[in-house]
Amino acid sequence: MSRRFNAGYYVSEGFHSIFTHGFMSFAAVCMIVACLLIMGSFSLLAVNLDSMLGDLENENEMVVYVDDSLTEEQARNLQPVLAQVDNVSQMTFVTKEAALEEFRAKRESNAAVLADLPDETLRDRYYVHVADIELMAQTKAALEQVEGVGLVRAAIEIADGFVLVRNIATGVAMALIGILLVVSLFIIANTIKLATFYRREEIAIMKMCGATDGFIEWPFVVEGMLLGLSGALIAFFAQWGLYQLVARLAIQGNGLSLVNMLSYSSMAPTILAVFCGVGALIGVGGSLFAIRKFLQV
Repeated sequence: MSRRFNAGYYVSEGFHSIFTHGFMSFAAVCMIVACLLIMGSFSLLAVNLDSMLGDLENENEMVVYVDDSLTEEQARNLQPVLAQVDNVSQMTFVTKEAALEEFRAKRESNAAVLADLPDETLRDRYYVHVADIELMAQTKAALEQVEGVGLVRAAIEIADGFVLVRNIATGVAMALIGILLVVSLFIIANTIKLATFYRREEIAIMKMCGATDGFIEWPFVVEGMLLGLSGALIAFFAQWGLYQLVARLAIQGNGLSLVNMLSYSSMAPTILAVFCGVGALIGVGGSLFAIRKFLQV
């Protein structure tokens, strides 16, 4: 047989083989869809959890109280100095008068008692956000060293809790995705191997006629890729529907009113690319793994 690479022939044979062995092809696609849905669901859970923890991290700000001895102008002049501290991403200056108004607004039930408080009761302050919440303790220490800063208040324990939860969630999700990828590859390989078993005599005849391993393998590679991509497309839209259903339930659920899930459409291009890549990898890898045994004639 000719050793010339004939892409049209391989694509035609691979495509034809899918319909020739319809039931096994259907089983392989179903397995790919199931595996991608499981991996996709865990991945989206991890992404949404990381996003929600990020929102909570952004709300976990530090308060830098200016020394009482400084005037408002001197307090404002501290901003460039504070901005130079490593890990500080943004800050907002609040005068003592504005801080007192905010204090009163949060305690309207005691408005009569608080009405007579002088404007100088509270200090000028800065609300500071950090770029990396893991470095909050170091940032707090650096801010306390700035001349003119009287006190820095930061919820270090809460920040460390956010970091711990995020790291655990990311680690568990990555471990599960890795395990599922290996399991998926094994299942698909065995599914395709079962389909290949019925064609062992055909492969043996081709080998005895002088066909190279590559000539025999390529149609199976194309078939596996087509099955993987078909499963990926089906899984992508199934994941979309499942995600939308979960999002609606999260919004309607009384206990989940604080859950803010990311839009699937905003992640769709990335999800589609990952699904197609993983689907093709599983299909091609499973086909190559399955056919190797039957090439030993």
